[in-house]
Amino acid sequence: MEWLRLSPVEWDAMRLSLRVAVWAVLLSLPLGIAVAWVLSRLDFPGRRLLDGCIHLPLVLPPVVTGYFLLLAFGRNGFIGSFLYAHFDFTLAFRWTGAVLASAVMAFPLMVRAIRLSLDNVDRGVEAAARTLGAGPVRVFFTVTMPLAVPGVITGAVLAFARSLGEFGATIMFVSNIPGQTQTLPLALYTLTQVPGGESGAMRLCIIAVIIAMVALVSSELLSRRHATALDG
Repeated sequence: MEWLRLSPVEWDAMRLSLRVAVWAVLLSLPLGIAVAWVLSRLDFPGRRLLDGCIHLPLVLPPVVTGYFLLLAFGRNGFIGSFLYAHFDFTLAFRWTGAVLASAVMAFPLMVRAIRLSLDNVDRGVEAAARTLGAGPVRVFFTVTMPLAVPGVITGAVLAFARSLGEFGATIMFVSNIPGQTQTLPLALYTLTQVPGGESGAMRLCIIAVIIAMVALVSSELLSRRHATALDG
């Protein structure tokens, strides 16, 4: 059992990873739903360009995305300098920057899952609600979203898992500072680079697998529960 005991550094990395992943999902979910709805329901010039920009982090090397974040949100970046000058706030080399990096990397997966769910919503049901006097906002919240909940759950879980495993953009944007920005993947990488770190790396691998499995099982249970509620 001694082998399974986590060191303080490993505990910090696990807690920080969960904190970053949860905040990344919570902060990006409203925007993800909005963007997915725009791509699913609206046809406008530049729609394909918007779709491509959203999915760009999936095809770019993560370190490139992290470098772009550093250029934009670093203390001397065009957004970061404004935040620091007016609000004395910076994202680079802080855990909040890890949240931003994780959210950016996970956003395409979230949007894609939600968009596919919205595409499968019967437009006839929405049209019927409108003929009964429901406005667009009411139709969205009372018809479209309840039917798209499984996709929202899937998108949130995918984003959580992607945030939990984010490495390249995070290490580029916020570095690898123990207790401050060292998430679980960064701690695992660090342990593989030092003598005698193999057992700690294996512990973190097992923890990552367990957390991912819990998230996937929870997603499946929530989706089934929602489907049962709709059928009832």
